[in-house]
Amino acid sequence: MLKLGWMARATDAEVFAGHVKFARELDLDVIDFHLGGMPRDIDFVMKIKMMCVKAGLPVGYLGGGSFVGPLDMRDDRMEQGRADVDMTALMGGQMLRVFARHNWPDTEEEQEYFWGPMVEDFKELSDYAAERGVVIGLQNHDNGSFCMTADQALRILSDVDKENFTFLWDTGQWLGAIGSHPRGEFDPNVDLYQDYLVPTAPYAGSVRAKIYQIDTGVETYLDYPRIFGILKDVGYNGNISIVYEGAEGRNTCTPEEGIALAAKHLRKVIAEVYG
Repeated sequence: MLKLGWMARATDAEVFAGHVKFARELDLDVIDFHLGGMPRDIDFVMKIKMMCVKAGLPVGYLGGGSFVGPLDMRDDRMEQGRADVDMTALMGGQMLRVFARHNWPDTEEEQEYFWGPMVEDFKELSDYAAERGVVIGLQNHDNGSFCMTADQALRILSDVDKENFTFLWDTGQWLGAIGSHPRGEFDPNVDLYQDYLVPTAPYAGSVRAKIYQIDTGVETYLDYPRIFGILKDVGYNGNISIVYEGAEGRNTCTPEEGIALAAKHLRKVIAEVYG
C-alpha cells in the first residue's frame, strides 16, 4: 500500500515540532526530514522522535548531502556522511538521501576522474549504513550534476551494486525537464516521462513527488496520473513524499495551503490509478 508523506524542512526545533503536528493534521502516513540545519543534540532528537511516535508517523528518509567533488574534500564528505547515517539510525529513519551533485565536466577524462572516487565513496558509505540498518537513497538532481539523466542514475546504481543502495526517484529534477532550473522552462526535445521516469522507475526505493503549481487543486507542471501509472506498471508500493516547491510567485496560496492541496490531489490520483 502506498504511503503518503511530506518532506519537512526547518532549522529551528520549534518549527520542526510544528511540522510534525502539521503532518498529523493532514493525516499523512510518514514524514521525512532535511538534515541541513537540524539540531542534533539528543534531547531534541528524542523530543521529535517521540512526537512522531505519538502521531503515528514513521520517519521515511532524512536528507543528506553530496558525495562527488574535489578529491581533497573526500574525507570531509565521508565524515559528514557517516554522521548523517548515525542520525538517520537514531531517528529510526529508513533511508538517508544522498546526492551526486557537482558540475558535470565537459570532457570524458574529467568526468571519469570524479566518477571512480564517487562510486568508491558510495560503496563505503553503503557498507557503513548497512551495519546500522540504514538504506542509502541516491536522488537525481539537475543543475549539471552527475545524476541528472536516466543513463547516469542507472550507471551509478550498477557501479555501486550494494543491496542497501537504492534510487530516490524525484519526479521533477531531471536535465531539461520543466521542474529543473529555471522552473517552468524545459527542453522541447526532452520527454520527462519516457526519457527519465520510465527507465528509472523499476529502481525506485522511494519517491519524491514534486509540487510546483497547485493553487487550482491540481499540479499543473507534472502529470501525476501518468506518473502514478508508470509506478503502478513496475509494481511500486512504497513511500510518496510531497516536496513542495511552489514559491517564486507560482501560487496564490500559502505553502501550508499548497501542501494540503497537494495531499488531497495525490490521494485522489492514487485512488484513481491504483484503485
